[in-house]
Amino acid sequence: MPRERPFLTEPAPGGTRGSGLVPDALFDLAVNRAAAALRGLRPARPEAALAAWHARTRFARRVPLDAVQAALYGQPQGGEWHWAGGPAGNWQPGRAPFP
Repeated sequence: MPRERPFLTEPAPGGTRGSGLVPDALFDLAVNRAAAALRGLRPARPEAALAAWHARTRFARRVPLDAVQAALYGQPQGGEWHWAGGPAGNWQPGRAPFP
């Protein structure tokens, strides 16, 4: 039995760049949902799991994958944190006000 859950869609390079201006709230949602997905999946290869999540999540494809990865790279360890402030934002303590 495979250790990682299979995804229905493989990541496509064309879908990793986003599509224009990204509203701050959408960016925040993408980063927070990506963090939650990785936390729940606990994949052996987080980069591959994040790319697959990005490819199959319709709203997330509007946000560049590399921007989501960059935000996740700086996520503090320990405790509960959420991203706020759009692409120029940062990690804030506590739960995100918007799921």
